[in-house]
Amino acid sequence: MSTANRGIHIGPPRFKIAVHSVVWLAKSNCVLSSAMIASQVKSHATFMRRVMQSLTIAGIVESKGGREGGYILRKAPSLITLGDIYYAVNTDISESDFDIDCGDAAKQLDLELEKILYETEQHTIKYLSQFTIDDVANRIDLL
Repeated sequence: MSTANRGIHIGPPRFKIAVHSVVWLAKSNCVLSSAMIASQVKSHATFMRRVMQSLTIAGIVESKGGREGGYILRKAPSLITLGDIYYAVNTDISESDFDIDCGDAAKQLDLELEKILYETEQHTIKYLSQFTIDDVANRIDLL
């Protein structure tokens, strides 16, 4: 049974959409609008623009303005890893800080939990960096 059938979600919510988008850009090999990408990956165009902005900031895609504008890969698919995409969409998320005083024990627990989660994320990025967009695209039949 595939993980898709079991509903397993790994990484930040935008990771899956970002990977789909980059694979689609790699397969199409041309400039695509956020609406075209959103339609292909079954997402909303506004959400897609936010994801693409993260990928643009990370240097994975390039944004082209104008009437025929859209997005195109900035690097060859063989040079873009899943780790690059994970890092791009995970580091661009702004999170609210909650200042709730739960005492010293809670602060110590929070600090230790942050260390563990940071280490987990580093392992995840290292593992995902073994796979390129070419690897993923070659495993599926999109076009």
